Amino acid sequence: MTPAINALIKSKVTYNVLSYEHDSNNTQFGLEAVDKLKLNAPQVFKTLVLECNDKTLIAALTPVSQQVNVKQLAKLCGCKKVMMADVKKVQASTGYILGGVSPLGQKRTLKTYIHNSAHNFDTIYVSAGRRGLEIALSPHDLITLTHASCGEF
Repeated sequence: MTPAINALIKSKVTYNVLSYEHDSNNTQFGLEAVDKLKLNAPQVFKTLVLECNDKTLIAALTPVSQQVNVKQLAKLCGCKKVMMADVKKVQASTGYILGGVSPLGQKRTLKTYIHNSAHNFDTIYVSAGRRGLEIALSPHDLITLTHASCGEF
């Protein structure tokens, strides 16, 4: 069990866990999940941790097939500027390693932003807190559990 799965068990929402054998040479973690689990790429969301100009860390979930528009994200979260957070800060704040960062069960809960496209689906997929492990759940449940804001970025 991961902290993300434990958080889901505690919340009593409906979810499914999917797993695959992670290739340690693959650094395109989200796209690897799409390929190995035969998922629709726009439904698979990567969890990125970014740092605002005031040193606050945030989590941004966007489809694995897209890049984050940092200017739009900064505007959405009310920062002047956001940039990818340092790996050590990501691990220290979330308790997860890159490629396994989940929006759920974080060591220190980060303010979360989810790309609006999540509303296009009944089910989306996010990391379960380990490379090779994904969670399928409704975007509504994820938004509720993470107290996320949604927008275009």
